[in-house]
Amino acid sequence: MRRVAMGDSDLQVSEIILGCMSYGDPARGTHPWSLPEDDSRPYVRRALEAGITTFDTANMYSDGSSEEILGRALADLARREDVEIATKVFFPMGGDPSTGGLSAAAIAQQIDDSLRRLGTDYVDLYQIHRWDPDVPIEETMEALDRVVQSGKARFIGASSMWAWQLAQAQHAADLNGWTPFVSMQDQYNLVQREDEREMHPFCLDEGIGVIPWSPLARGRLTRDWDDQSTARSGSDHVMEKFYGHTDESDRAIAGAVASIADARGVSRAQVALAWVRQQDVVTAPIVGATKPLHLDDAIASVDLVLDDAELASLEEPYVPRRPGF
Repeated sequence: MRRVAMGDSDLQVSEIILGCMSYGDPARGTHPWSLPEDDSRPYVRRALEAGITTFDTANMYSDGSSEEILGRALADLARREDVEIATKVFFPMGGDPSTGGLSAAAIAQQIDDSLRRLGTDYVDLYQIHRWDPDVPIEETMEALDRVVQSGKARFIGASSMWAWQLAQAQHAADLNGWTPFVSMQDQYNLVQREDEREMHPFCLDEGIGVIPWSPLARGRLTRDWDDQSTARSGSDHVMEKFYGHTDESDRAIAGAVASIADARGVSRAQVALAWVRQQDVVTAPIVGATKPLHLDDAIASVDLVLDDAELASLEEPYVPRRPGF
């Protein structure tokens, strides 16, 4: 698996990023469907064997246990200098509102807590999980710059916001000589393409890498659109919020994915991931895996190239909708 540059930065990541929200103590936090440590480790091992070197988590995933599990697995299975660890800050920890947000104090405390849980001296990419309307962006960017200058993070990134907010943050960094964002982690897939309007052109123009979350629409593009048979369908409330509707255009898109998959003799997941990877703005999709086939499909998608007619058939049914934050 190749390594690719994150936009115009010096950060190199693998073509597929393993998302680690699925790994954590099911009794902690808000993800009861997450896999506990013994069940999670084989996925990290398989990813490393396949050449996946980049792992994305967040402090709030399973109330910190995702970071703990990932940190221990990487310490046992890889050399620190051979992998890239990305984590995030914003949401409160343990139900305590005082631990959330993007104030200077919150960032200073949460980066130290994340490093302790991960068992490392630094992360390669430290991302703001959402925009904080209650804190001046100058305070946030200065605090993030201090994280980088202290050696606790190599680069910083953003996630799920309006394009004007990202532009404001980059402008503040530029005016004050602070570290700018090198990445945007947004929700982007065949049934959620609203960031193509403003966010993605801005990222291309500014040399910001894009690492989409939910490239498979929480698995909805891997089966018939109205199929709710998976165990996670009833417990993943994020999926329900973003993909609970059954718009006719979404059904048509899912049908197009299925038709191409059948014609190619590959899985639907490979087709949906190949489409994401072929978008010029995308550096690498973030893929979660709770079954071996999820990881196998992600790895195989790297070698699948869709032709112009296939791309057009996947894109044609799309209709505008509200961006998914």
